[in-house]
Amino acid sequence: MGADPQDMPHPADAPQTPDGPAVPATAAPERGLPAVRELSPADPLRWLVLGWRDFMHAPGIGLFYGACFASMGLAIAWTFVRSPQWTLVLCGSFLLLGPFLAIGLYDVSRRLERSEPPSLGRSLTAWDSNFSALVLYLGVLVVLEMLWSRSALVVFAVSFNTMPSAHSTLDLLLNPENIEFVIAYAAVGAVFAALIFCTSVISIPMIMDRDTDGISAGITSFRVCFLNPMTMFVWGTLLTLLVVLAMLPWFMGLLVVGPVLGHASWHAYRAAVVPRQTTAGSGAAP
Repeated sequence: MGADPQDMPHPADAPQTPDGPAVPATAAPERGLPAVRELSPADPLRWLVLGWRDFMHAPGIGLFYGACFASMGLAIAWTFVRSPQWTLVLCGSFLLLGPFLAIGLYDVSRRLERSEPPSLGRSLTAWDSNFSALVLYLGVLVVLEMLWSRSALVVFAVSFNTMPSAHSTLDLLLNPENIEFVIAYAAVGAVFAALIFCTSVISIPMIMDRDTDGISAGITSFRVCFLNPMTMFVWGTLLTLLVVLAMLPWFMGLLVVGPVLGHASWHAYRAAVVPRQTTAGSGAAP
C-alpha cells in the first residue's frame, strides 16, 4: 500500500548537509551506484560562495595550489609561443597533474566540512586513498584529450595545406574569410569539451571520497548532468568564464580563482551525489 500523503515529510523537514538539504534522489539509482540529486540552476553560485569560504579558511594552502595552476598556465603559454608542436603534449601532461592538485583542495574542503584542521602535507598525499582507480580514470581523460587534439588537427589539415603553428593558428582563427574553418574547429572543441566535462564534473572528488572505481564515478557524473542539464550548463559556463578571466592578467588570477573553483567543485559533488547514509535511508532502489 502507498504511504498516506499526509505522512510524507515536508521538504523543509529534510535533514541538512553542509551543501543543502539532503533531499532524496528524484530517480532510482542504478545497481551499485549512488543516488543523485536534482539541482537548481542557482546552486552553482552557492558552490562558489562555499568555495570562497573554504579558501578564506585556509588561504595559505589555497595560494600554494593557485601558484601551481598559474605556473602551469605560464608554461603552456611559453611553449605555445616558442615550440607550438609541444603544446598538446604539455597540455596532456597537465591534464594528469591538474586533477592531482585539485584532489588536495578537495581534501581541504572535506576536512573543513568535518571540522578538522586542514594540512598542506596531508592534502598533498590525499590522492593515495584510491590511487589505482584515480590513475585508471585519468588515463581515460588523457585518451579523450588525445582524440580531441587529433580531431582538431584533422579539421586543420582538411582546411589548409600546412601544419598549425602559434602565429598561423591565431591568424587563421581571426581571419573572417575562414569562418567555415572556425565553426568546424569550434564545434569539434565543443563536443569534446562537453564530453570531458560530463565525464569529470564530479568524478574525481567522488573517487577520492568513496571507495569506488573510475567507471562508476564517470557514469554517476553523466547521470548528474543528464538529470540537471541546465544547472550543469550554468556551472560549466561559470567555470569557463572565471578561468578565462583569471588567465588574462598573465595567469595571475589563477592564484585565487584556481583554488576557489577547486573548493567549489567539492561542494558541487557533495550537493549532486547523495551520501551513503542518506542513500541507505531514502528508500531508493539499490
